[in-house]
Amino acid sequence: MKALITNCSIVHPGQKLNEKNKDIFLVDGVIKQIGNLSTSISADKVIDLKGNYVVPGFFDMHVHLREPGREDEETIATGCNSAAFGGFTGIACMPNTEPAIDSAEVVKFVKEKAADHLVDVFPVAAATVGRKGEVLSPIAELYEAGVVGLSDDGTVIKTASILKRAFEYVQMYNLPIIEHCEDESLSGGAMNESINSTLLGLPPIPSIAEDLIVMRDIIVAEYTKGQIHIAHISTRRAIQLVREAKAKGIRVTSEVAPHHFTLTDDSLKTYDTNYKMNPPLRTNADIDEIILGLKDGTIDCIACDHAPHSFEEKEAEFEYAPYGIIGLETSVGLSLSELLHKKILSLEQLVEKLSINPRKILNQSIPQFKEGEIANFTFLNIDEVWTVDISKFKSKSKNSPFDKRLLTGKAIGVVNNKKMLFGGEFIDL
Repeated sequence: MKALITNCSIVHPGQKLNEKNKDIFLVDGVIKQIGNLSTSISADKVIDLKGNYVVPGFFDMHVHLREPGREDEETIATGCNSAAFGGFTGIACMPNTEPAIDSAEVVKFVKEKAADHLVDVFPVAAATVGRKGEVLSPIAELYEAGVVGLSDDGTVIKTASILKRAFEYVQMYNLPIIEHCEDESLSGGAMNESINSTLLGLPPIPSIAEDLIVMRDIIVAEYTKGQIHIAHISTRRAIQLVREAKAKGIRVTSEVAPHHFTLTDDSLKTYDTNYKMNPPLRTNADIDEIILGLKDGTIDCIACDHAPHSFEEKEAEFEYAPYGIIGLETSVGLSLSELLHKKILSLEQLVEKLSINPRKILNQSIPQFKEGEIANFTFLNIDEVWTVDISKFKSKSKNSPFDKRLLTGKAIGVVNNKKMLFGGEFIDL
């Protein structure tokens, strides 16, 4: 198929592109020409973007797809649909499935289930067998099967000893270790330890539960010269520790979830379990440090930690409800609303954190606006005002605290793998 994307603004900070009124001509999903083409090209499909933006396809490096094991909450197919409608062309799926992604067989299962979708799925393997923190997973086998990182996500890598060995092994394959930073001797509560946890009578999780593991992992990474990525960073001190480590040349990167720069633990006063997550919502002081970390590059990327749960599970008493919220279909809107429109980050900086940096961390190629490249784009209307409606989400689960929230800016389409999603429909190119 010949497709012409007209009247668009192209932004790609990696290529130093910020150009308006351009056209992109695709032939069978491959970039044929870029320029002012609308009067000289005959196409089967014409998409008029009306001045909206085309950026390299967004990538979320922290997603829970639940399959295998909890297909009632999400499947690989529904998770990919949710990602596409949210503006993502690539996702990395975490290993806390049932069984865990700790063998080549499970990696193969995930990749086969994701094959032929518009959204690319990159499995992250369990660092230890069964995510139990006792025995290293078969790292060579997992690398050959195509994993992009190691993590016991949902739980911390339990000891410094096994973390050290993991770092030593993964360096042979240039894989990052992605860490859920939570000291288990301080964990198990329902919310951030603060005046609010006292007032609400909910068991607390102190911020030092995160800080202590961030400190441990940085020290071990420095000693082994390994690559550590801090998942869903949320505390002021943890961000400061990452900043200091980067200044020393330690191989450390970090991500933040939109809910952690958008909400505080004040939200829990309603006892709505959709505000229960791990790491928990923190304080305004933590958000201030997150904003600073996003601006100065301490926080490399934005990842939503998409965590589907059934309605029945989330309807439990607050203390017993599971942690986590879905995020793939609100991540871009929250980022544009809270960061771009509040002049915290430029569009170029947002593209770096939502597209370029996560791919760099996972050693994946970055989409390019060049002739001969397979098109991998996200279309953005940065000014569209819309209301979140969880009933229209493509995810199988609806556990979001953002229902009915007014946002400014959204992804309006994606292109990848010779497929397009635009106007609510998937199109083969």
